[in-house]
Amino acid sequence: MREFSAMFTRLRLSHFKAWQTTGDIALKPVTMLLGTNSSGKSSLIQSLLLLKQTARSPDRTIHLNLGGDEINDLFNFGGFEDVFNQSGEGSRQFSIAFDFERPSVDRVKQGTFDCTYGQTSSGSVTIQELILQTDNRRFRAVRRDKGAFSILVDDETQPRGKGRHYTPERSIAFSADAIALLDKEGQLVEDLSLAVRRELEDIAYLGPLRRKPERDYPWNKTKPGDLGSDGRGAVDALLASALLRGDERNYVVDQVSRWLARMKLADRVEVRQNGRSNRYELIVHRDGTICNLRDVGIGISQVLPVLVVSFFAPSGSTIILEEPEIHLHPLAQAKLAELFVEISKERSVQFIVETHSEHLFRRMQTLIAKQEANTELTSMYFVERKKASAVLCQLEIDEFGRVRNWPDGFFGDAMGETREQARYMFERQKASGR
Repeated sequence: MREFSAMFTRLRLSHFKAWQTTGDIALKPVTMLLGTNSSGKSSLIQSLLLLKQTARSPDRTIHLNLGGDEINDLFNFGGFEDVFNQSGEGSRQFSIAFDFERPSVDRVKQGTFDCTYGQTSSGSVTIQELILQTDNRRFRAVRRDKGAFSILVDDETQPRGKGRHYTPERSIAFSADAIALLDKEGQLVEDLSLAVRRELEDIAYLGPLRRKPERDYPWNKTKPGDLGSDGRGAVDALLASALLRGDERNYVVDQVSRWLARMKLADRVEVRQNGRSNRYELIVHRDGTICNLRDVGIGISQVLPVLVVSFFAPSGSTIILEEPEIHLHPLAQAKLAELFVEISKERSVQFIVETHSEHLFRRMQTLIAKQEANTELTSMYFVERKKASAVLCQLEIDEFGRVRNWPDGFFGDAMGETREQARYMFERQKASGR
């Protein structure tokens, strides 16, 4: 397996949405989140997306961008009360923390981000403490009276400085004044802040609701920056792949075609120009017939963004997917497990997948049994709701793909259904005298 150039390696939430606490969640190149509806799976994903939309906010002074801009934001989280988990006792604060690894060429190879948030008297969200850490060096920005922040290093009890001008920027970066205050250590803090920002910017997210296909599409002769949470840029990425010159011409189109064939959804896809206009059709070839994307089953159009982002996202990206299996038949759902494992190895991308698909999960077990995946490459979690809080269970999977700690109601009761069917069959046969 290729060495991963970037990856989230740990996530921890406290009093965030459905969670009182998650404990330390180990994130691998392929991480699967399974569980019941409204259990808290999406909250795990949303914590990283909340930081991503904060990091790319045009307002450097913002503490946490809870959303509201339908065009630029990934989610509208509401207000503090909507994010803060109010079950249990303790201070009215929530926190998000993660560990990450970066490419060996970066100045910061690995690090920790840990930020705690509270609420001001006016009701807005404010940073209470920001911790950035790497190579046994720890830097803290701690909120004091009247919005001033103290800057502390390692285990020092006396702050290096205190004032409003040391307020962190966009949750992830120490201010320029704080960096200047730290003098020689300031360069490391600046590098740490940049590494955290890059890790968040390198997230590609695809939600469960994807756009329906159009009959044709205009193309402005550019490559899209991202695909959007609804996959609206997937066709633009295919157009750019087919029509732009360069070494990677047709790469995305060819790879998407290859996986559609493996899923037995289509033989290939083709970009076709409408006359001499700037509009293009996406043509699907299958069993000797050709159809416009609009005229084929919805499963193809819904999985298309999943395939495109797998090859469009740059190497080193973290791809977050919600319900990638939607509208797919069982074989195609199972093939998604192969996609995640193979592409994570080939392209050094990380997949964090929220799914309800038993077929996807079962194929992952098979891949472990075949030694095409292992617990170093994959981690799988089951999430369920107990009273007012979510509970996380890491599935213990042996080298043969067997789960040692099946949670109750994991995928229903297949054996129980079989027994019930047999019982009714024997009762009816007995009643009819057979």
